[in-house]
Amino acid sequence: MATAGPEIEQLILLLARLPGLGPRSARRAVLQLIKKKDSLMVPLAAALERAVEAVTVCEVCGNVDTRSPCHVCADPRRAGSGLLIVVEDVADLWALERAGVGAVKYHVLGGVLSPLDGIGPDDLSIDALLKRAPEFEEIVLAVNATVEGQTTAHYITDRLAPSGVRITRLAHGVPVGGELDYLDEGTLSQALKARTRI
Repeated sequence: MATAGPEIEQLILLLARLPGLGPRSARRAVLQLIKKKDSLMVPLAAALERAVEAVTVCEVCGNVDTRSPCHVCADPRRAGSGLLIVVEDVADLWALERAGVGAVKYHVLGGVLSPLDGIGPDDLSIDALLKRAPEFEEIVLAVNATVEGQTTAHYITDRLAPSGVRITRLAHGVPVGGELDYLDEGTLSQALKARTRI
């Protein structure tokens, strides 16, 4: 049973789709937006409209930004970096950047291999990774420590083996079943420093 007009109900339903927000949290967020319509809702709507027009995927690494190549790829301090960090998702890239891992380059896979979900090698940016691999001295597979993540890491390792590039992974300080986006910066930074060869 609807307690408000269709526009408000639609806003609640859309917000409830966001990670970490259920129907109750979305309802509270919408009420807050309505209470602060001029100072919060109107600027948010304008920012969302601008983002829809400006947001793009980086043609080099797969990051999300307002330009391509993205700010990370275009950073001149990273130009000579021989280290490429491969991550599952943009959230993982952003988490590593927050941890201050240094002037490295990234490659976003766009997920992990998951036959049960119908995600195979062609659904990920593995071919683009294989093309970029010869540019680097070392490739760090910073995938989540899940069954799918480890399967993806093994698949990529097998595909990269002929390239002769040194392949490493994050240290075991990252908990099994954990996701990079939820780890603190210290743990991520330490895990990267203690990476091991696969």
